[in-house]
Amino acid sequence: MSAPIASNARPDFHAFTEIIDVRSPAEFAEDHVPGAINLPVLDNEERAQVGTIYKQQSPFQARKLGAALVAANIAKAVREHFIDKPRDYRPLVYCWRGGQRSMSLATILARIGWPTTVIEGGYKQYRKQVIETLETIPPKLRLIVVSGLTGTAKTDFLKALQQAGEQIIDLEGLARHRGSLLGPDPEGPQPAQKYFESLLARTIRQLNPERPVWIEAESNKIGNLHCPAALWKQMGQAQTIELRAPRASRVEYLLGQYDHFLRQPDALKEKISALRFRHGAKQVETWLDMIDHGAWRDFVANLLEVHYDPAYSRAIRKNRAEAALVIELQSLTPQALHEAALTAVQAIGARQQ
Repeated sequence: MSAPIASNARPDFHAFTEIIDVRSPAEFAEDHVPGAINLPVLDNEERAQVGTIYKQQSPFQARKLGAALVAANIAKAVREHFIDKPRDYRPLVYCWRGGQRSMSLATILARIGWPTTVIEGGYKQYRKQVIETLETIPPKLRLIVVSGLTGTAKTDFLKALQQAGEQIIDLEGLARHRGSLLGPDPEGPQPAQKYFESLLARTIRQLNPERPVWIEAESNKIGNLHCPAALWKQMGQAQTIELRAPRASRVEYLLGQYDHFLRQPDALKEKISALRFRHGAKQVETWLDMIDHGAWRDFVANLLEVHYDPAYSRAIRKNRAEAALVIELQSLTPQALHEAALTAVQAIGARQQ
């Protein structure tokens, strides 16, 4: 006996065994529901082929070819992906508008016997909800912005706050970028803008607006990605705390965080060479010479002094209010950051009582 097919415009994603995006790989790469898998009923080339026939020949001819391609792809998915799924498997399926592509797979899964749900309105409906989340929730959040010069371990400080039970938004983690010239994640590229927004919306929806939310001071652009306007505005109005640490401690911390550049000095030299327009050829040649000679501590200290510290200080003066709390860190060890996080929580709590 067939199982039912339900339609839901705002499904609880946690209620399903699996979320299946049946759009093409190109559509999936641009954005998708976080946690979804891609089982395209038409791949990139097939979708383009069907679309061309639809426009140049006739919708009828396109539907015939589309049906054949979709049937073959679904048969393959049943053999390779669904064949071992248990009786209590509960899939959620979506396509672009919640129409033919998602219903093609949903019908087969329901006929097999699995209660299946499709997102009413498909990805377009989901995307509207992401935009709504990013526009309406940030103004309600009690943000606390964590500022500090480069190398003051702001991201690790956020993680220490999270371990202490606090709510955080890790923009750099979601964007896969540390927000500077040397910031790209060595493990992989940044997500597309829309998928970054999907990840951010999921994070924001889980926050309790009655409790503080800690977030690192950022520009409105993190690598190639833009911070949503409502969140950026709220960050500019939020209370700020500042982390301070001796330059020597910051140098040691950064050498550990960016050790991939120590193993790939040519990649580092390419990045540093891009600073000629700002600091001139002579300064850049000095940095390149330090890299060639492995004078890593001198290089990092000088880069902080000449480039990062002045740039960060200008940005803070322009975009942030004076810090309500300054935390002096003599070292940037996990224990020191843990203690600093507890100090910050206590101090901010006392101020808000």
